[in-house]
Amino acid sequence: MRHGKKFNHLSRQKGHRRAMLANMACSLIEHKRINTTVAKAKALKQFVEPLVTKSKEDTTHNRRTVFSYLRDKYAVTELFREVAAKVGDRPGGYTRIIKLGNRLGDNADMAMIELVDFNELYNGGKKEVKKATTRRGKAKKAEGTTPEAPAAETSENTEVTE
Repeated sequence: MRHGKKFNHLSRQKGHRRAMLANMACSLIEHKRINTTVAKAKALKQFVEPLVTKSKEDTTHNRRTVFSYLRDKYAVTELFREVAAKVGDRPGGYTRIIKLGNRLGDNADMAMIELVDFNELYNGGKKEVKKATTRRGKAKKAEGTTPEAPAAETSENTEVTE
């Protein structure tokens, strides 16, 4: 019986597991999405999300800490430049796991893990929302008219839009 099991060992020794997760994390950072099994995707999510959080603050200490996990200077550079710029305002949840079905050879559950902010299909629908401009604001600034006249124009505009 395995009490207090904190993470999935993925049927590997510690060194093999750390090397595999580091390689998968480098591939995820470079390609922004990878296909793997569901178990490996869940383990990778736990591995890579703290690294992305560290990349939000670009200090020498954070770079060295992330490099000790990834062991690839190109992936670290990509993480601190491009990925950190996109996820700077996000409080967490940097990755998304999408289940794909079963693999043909051994019927293993497959999944695609991707960085959330780099998917244009899900984020493409969101366009920058422009602030609603009213004619009232322009009339007040340009002409300095009385408050009654713009209110009448506003009520006419609401009737037109309805």
